[in-house]
Amino acid sequence: MRRAIGLMSGTSLDGIDVAMLETDGVARVVPGPSMTIPYALNFRERLRGVLGGVGPVAAVETELTRLHGDAVEQFLDRYKRLAPDIIGMHGHTILHRPTEHRTWQLGEGDALARRLGIDVVADFRSADVAGGGEGAPFAPLFHAALASALPKPIAVLNLGGVGNVTWIGSDKIGETADILAFDTGPANAMIDDWVRCHTGAAADFDGAFARAGAVSQMHVARFLEHPYFALWPPKSLDRDDFRDAVPEGLSLPDGAATLTEMTAAAVAAGCRYFPAPVREWLVCGGGRHNPALMAALIRRLGAPVRPVEAVGWDGDALEAQAFAYLAVRSAAGLPLSLPSTTGVPRPMPGGRLFRSR
Repeated sequence: MRRAIGLMSGTSLDGIDVAMLETDGVARVVPGPSMTIPYALNFRERLRGVLGGVGPVAAVETELTRLHGDAVEQFLDRYKRLAPDIIGMHGHTILHRPTEHRTWQLGEGDALARRLGIDVVADFRSADVAGGGEGAPFAPLFHAALASALPKPIAVLNLGGVGNVTWIGSDKIGETADILAFDTGPANAMIDDWVRCHTGAAADFDGAFARAGAVSQMHVARFLEHPYFALWPPKSLDRDDFRDAVPEGLSLPDGAATLTEMTAAAVAAGCRYFPAPVREWLVCGGGRHNPALMAALIRRLGAPVRPVEAVGWDGDALEAQAFAYLAVRSAAGLPLSLPSTTGVPRPMPGGRLFRSR
């Protein structure tokens, strides 16, 4: 068992999630404390400005790394008795083009390791993409370990900036896991961008705008004609791949309602690829806090839909926990992705280890 910290800066651009767990990198997972450190508005806008790999990328990466170091120090100051063996730093994705064998996560693992005096694993996705995989989603092996005792089949749905799902069909874990994973479509990113454009607010908090609006079924139907939904998984998305699907000519609440319905419709469209129907859906990520989105999922999915807290997981910390788990796997030379999770030709190790000294 190793004690690991995971760091996640997600596509919603809201901040850094920090989570600790103890794990053997295979079947044993003991979650520890977690916290989220929000980005200041000015940094969030600078980070948004380099999406796509444009602008002052190097300066933003240096600042992002400093903020990750601050976050770990703040976490360890709060939980003084914890002494991590290793850190998994996902960084922040600014470009994801697996068909071009490109994926780009900002974050200087070497600088973070030197500053904190703790070994850091970073650059988790590059080996997968270079090997012909999608490079995403990357949490499925962790989901399978967490869900080992739950009735199957089950689906774990993460609603961050982009949605992704892990279908788990049996209690097997690791390289033999019976899982399928793929990005479902846009999630919070398009809703957040719509609200930000119209009001300057960061998100549709509590789904207030969506609940006040009416869904444009015409826009939803047009959205579902996108060729992405006809692709067999594994498959993955960049945050802005559906930019052209943003509805035009709608009011603020009607647009929020329509984009929320699109997100749920994209998830439902993915069900056709499951090897078997699921007993229930467990939802993590910021989207589970949106009552309008959760209601749309319940209408469309035809199976119970619950936040992951219903089975004792922490939905706000799950992705950071996943990269703590993957850091331990990486350091042990174990695969981080499988043919059924990213389309990589064989179980693929990954991540780069940066020594603290």
